[in-house]
Amino acid sequence: MCGIAGFVEKQNKEQALALLKNMGQSLHHRGPDSQGQYYDEHSGLGLAHTRLSILDLSPAGHQPMLSHGGRFVLVFNGEIYNWAHLKSLINKDFSFKGHSDTEILVNCIEQIGIEKTLKEANGMFAIAVLDKENYQLTLARDRCGEKPLYYSLVNHTLYFASELKALKANESWHDEIDVESLGLFMRHNYIPAPYSIYKNTYKLTPGTYITFDLNVQEGKIKNLAEFSPFVGATSLSPKVYWQLKDHIPEQRKEFSSPEMAVDQLNQVLEEVVSEIMVSDVPLGAFLSGGVDSSLVVSVMQKLSSQKVKTFSIGFTDTEYNEAPHAKAVAEHLGTEHTELYVTPNEAWQVVPKLAQIYDEPFADSSQIPTYLVSQLARREVTVSLSGDGGDELFGGYNRYFMATKIWDKVGLQPQWLKSLGAKSIETLPPQQWDQLFGVVKNFMPASLKVNQFGDKLYKASQVLKANTAMEMYLNLISYWQNIQDVVPQCSRTWSILNLLNENTKNLNPREQMMFLDFCSYLSEDILTKVDRASMAHSLESRIPLLDRRVIEFAWSLPLDLKIRNGQGKWLLRQLLYKYVPKGLIERPKMGFGVPVGDWIKGPLNDWAETLLSVESLNKSGLLHTANIRQRWQEHKSGTRNWHMSLWNVLMFQQWLINNTK
Repeated sequence: MCGIAGFVEKQNKEQALALLKNMGQSLHHRGPDSQGQYYDEHSGLGLAHTRLSILDLSPAGHQPMLSHGGRFVLVFNGEIYNWAHLKSLINKDFSFKGHSDTEILVNCIEQIGIEKTLKEANGMFAIAVLDKENYQLTLARDRCGEKPLYYSLVNHTLYFASELKALKANESWHDEIDVESLGLFMRHNYIPAPYSIYKNTYKLTPGTYITFDLNVQEGKIKNLAEFSPFVGATSLSPKVYWQLKDHIPEQRKEFSSPEMAVDQLNQVLEEVVSEIMVSDVPLGAFLSGGVDSSLVVSVMQKLSSQKVKTFSIGFTDTEYNEAPHAKAVAEHLGTEHTELYVTPNEAWQVVPKLAQIYDEPFADSSQIPTYLVSQLARREVTVSLSGDGGDELFGGYNRYFMATKIWDKVGLQPQWLKSLGAKSIETLPPQQWDQLFGVVKNFMPASLKVNQFGDKLYKASQVLKANTAMEMYLNLISYWQNIQDVVPQCSRTWSILNLLNENTKNLNPREQMMFLDFCSYLSEDILTKVDRASMAHSLESRIPLLDRRVIEFAWSLPLDLKIRNGQGKWLLRQLLYKYVPKGLIERPKMGFGVPVGDWIKGPLNDWAETLLSVESLNKSGLLHTANIRQRWQEHKSGTRNWHMSLWNVLMFQQWLINNTK
């Protein structure tokens, strides 16, 4: 795990290397073990690398790395899990200097080409590679977007890096806010690829690569006028080497019994986890006690000859505290478990750091416990596995079954009747619905007991307001339904629904939601959260459920093996029950969050009030002050729970302060 950065711009070599060193230094947290720079005076290409040593701790793994024949120069962030397979594709007469996956990767590129190597490589990665023969620079990102890669194009000059802070090391780099991206952030709490918070700066879309022809005479990029950040839009735009829609078969697998599907899943997971556990440094796992992390740890412990080190964070607020569940699972599996109960004050102290850690506005509040559990794990290990991806692949989110169940019943009803139902729900604030539900909750079966009932009921009201199933989905994942209500200047018509195409429109609504979540929410929210929080502590996070074999197996399954009897992740649960008693797992889904709604009108009120003051909101000239203030007043009074939409505004405001020159 590392950080990469670079540029294409001719300048004095001494100055270029100094700039590259500064860019790399800004990514020191991603790679504290060593730094390296490379500058090609002929083309103006500079490469910087900061290394977190995981495989081959010797200098033989140092980057930037030249291929054996000297044609290619590579900087690489991530891990290649099937390095043995890639090694088998290289000429057998080849003599390796070490055993790093970097050396295998760059020489595989030299011998079989970039695109074929990307298609064969299995892992998480962001790479930049110079072809010195054709003077082409290629940037590439892994299939799911586990590793980040930004690139910026201004006046035929290219900058790229793992994080935006490395781009800011260039005085000539422009950092003008993109109002349209700001609107998307307010809707989703993250900015979807290929956009970023800045104009002319983009995220490379997962599963793609882009190749730039270098103008060696001028040290610039050729044909920049043809550039588009969208895949296939022009000749100079990202190209796809893997995309999920190509791995959704029209006919799903048939099994003679569900048990056969469970056995196949187990076989795939054991194969994947055994590869991912290869490390030359201490390794452990995050454990929340939920289905996904418990299954990953179960397989790890089965394959390990020693006790697996597991880590969890606990909170005094029982509604958000999963630590007792994680501890029970750890005791059953026999792991070496470490838990840390965090005081509210310790959690609040993370908030001012978030804008620096995440580089651009990011507002998934589970970023706080993710940061804290990464900090805890790094005290003992350098690599930690997690259970992310199970919800998107195996139908775990409530909207996949609860919301669509409502839609199946009311979706075709007259709009006036649905609107009346939505208004009836919204006559009471979520808190009052919680109180009413609390009166009868103790008399209900466990399957009907849910946390934050009021908020879930309000989400149901968004279902009722929609005209189509996909409009319902967009409403459910939008924290500001109308972007112009918070960013008046935003006029962008693009939405994540544009990711649907002819290959996916034949899927039923549940699978369409899962597809969209995988293509956007997973990569730009969940994986961004995990990458920045873990790398802030120089901790590598690996995610077995996002191995391509698991992804492709999951999408080969019929939906009823994922969602059954109103419950998601059915197949994962059946496999987990072979390792852990059902009673330790079955409980209402909690998520991995913190009570920011209570915090911002309680102990964090002064901080929130300062950022949400009229003066502060007016300062940027980008926000709709009156609408935000109204939500803030309603939230403080308890008439509405607007904590998620307000957290988006607060994270932008804090980010703006940290990034204003």
